[in-house]
Amino acid sequence: MISIPHERFERVLADPALQQAIYAATGRLMEKRREAVAPEALPDYQELRSQARRIKEHTLENLDYYLEQFEAEVHARGGRVVWCRDGDEVVDFLTKLAREKNARLIVKSKSMTTEEIHLNQQLEQRELEPVETDLGEYILQLAGERPYHIVAPALHKTRYDVADIFSRRLGVEREEIPERQTRIARATLREKFLAADIGLTGANFLVADSGAVVLVENEGNARLTTTAPRIHVAVAGIEKLIPRAQDLAVFLKLLGRSATGQPLTVYTSVLAGPRREGELDGPEEFYVVLLDNGRTRLLADREKRESLFCIRCGACLNHCPVYRKIGGHNYPWVYSGPIGAILTPQYFGAGHEPWLPFASSLCGACGEVCPVKIDIPKMLLLLRREIGRSLAREGKGRWERWAFRVWAWLMTRPKLYEFAGVAASALAPEGSEGWLTGLPPVLRRGPLAAWLSQRDLPLPPGRSFRQLWRVRSRVKRV
Repeated sequence: MISIPHERFERVLADPALQQAIYAATGRLMEKRREAVAPEALPDYQELRSQARRIKEHTLENLDYYLEQFEAEVHARGGRVVWCRDGDEVVDFLTKLAREKNARLIVKSKSMTTEEIHLNQQLEQRELEPVETDLGEYILQLAGERPYHIVAPALHKTRYDVADIFSRRLGVEREEIPERQTRIARATLREKFLAADIGLTGANFLVADSGAVVLVENEGNARLTTTAPRIHVAVAGIEKLIPRAQDLAVFLKLLGRSATGQPLTVYTSVLAGPRREGELDGPEEFYVVLLDNGRTRLLADREKRESLFCIRCGACLNHCPVYRKIGGHNYPWVYSGPIGAILTPQYFGAGHEPWLPFASSLCGACGEVCPVKIDIPKMLLLLRREIGRSLAREGKGRWERWAFRVWAWLMTRPKLYEFAGVAASALAPEGSEGWLTGLPPVLRRGPLAAWLSQRDLPLPPGRSFRQLWRVRSRVKRV
């Protein structure tokens, strides 16, 4: 049987303030998305989803071609592409660049790819100072935490938490009003923008036919990050490519609506190369770091490569009943929720945190809301199968496999199944108000103990559905 870290979950479940914060924030995002993709708001929403999926399928089938095209276009516009196999190579490149340019302060806009490789911690160990400029990411950097959510990283923090963090880390008077908290962060970060030597961003999309990096945001910090410092470095996974500028319109219509319920985010920046002669702003040097970090391994798996379609909108997290109960930090990697449950085992191997694909109700909501139609429930089942086979090879999970064989044997024999239902009804304990809330003492250390520790089950009814149907049929005939 897969071991699930119940203790961590129980701490979150026992915190009513945190539960309320998660439910309120994800609930708002769900409602805004629902309104934004309604037929009256976006009549061709389903067609756009299908088109986006086709574009992603085509790009990944021809990824080598588009990567080479992107590199050529970046070079033609005065930029440089840097190829990195993993996070260590990204850190080595940035460290070397900073030393060559006599740079120390790096301002960053929000980037899940840099979170993926723990870039901040790695740079700090090299005596560089990375500063997050997205407000949510900045709060978490001060708190020493990783993102709780792909789109809303500080979703779990209340304004009172932020007041404590700012007071403790910035040495300011405690302030609980959000607008004033924003002013405090803005004043601090403006000084960082003015002093920074390097601006570091991720990329929402990379456009192959123009060598452009596309950034979408709501705060304007990415624009300052890419224009105020003299050097701009964009770190992006190789799967962020799309073939043409025309394709961008499809994804922009889907991303904002799926992530925050906006028709478009406030700022959409298309950046191609360093500042040109006669331009008033922009960096003097422009680099795009293309990161593999396990992506080509996923690309080789035709059954599960659609995981790479993800555009990091976070909609699957907002709609997932498991994420909404256990929160983002109970997932072992930076990607949480349903998308994290399929990405993490594929990046690190099925033996790493094997419980993760099983932490799902398989309700299908994640697949229904995915803007690029990733079949997340199917991916979860494929990973469960892989993990089950791996455990079987190791001689583990015998009791669970035996239990399912017995269940399958019983379910394929209708008469025996009916008899078992009658027997269960006859043996059901009385006085439990219709619910089984625990196990008899003799079974409390058995294989069902952990399963029932988190569940109450309805007792078998006095008459089964088959019995009720027979009675109904007789009445109809009479």
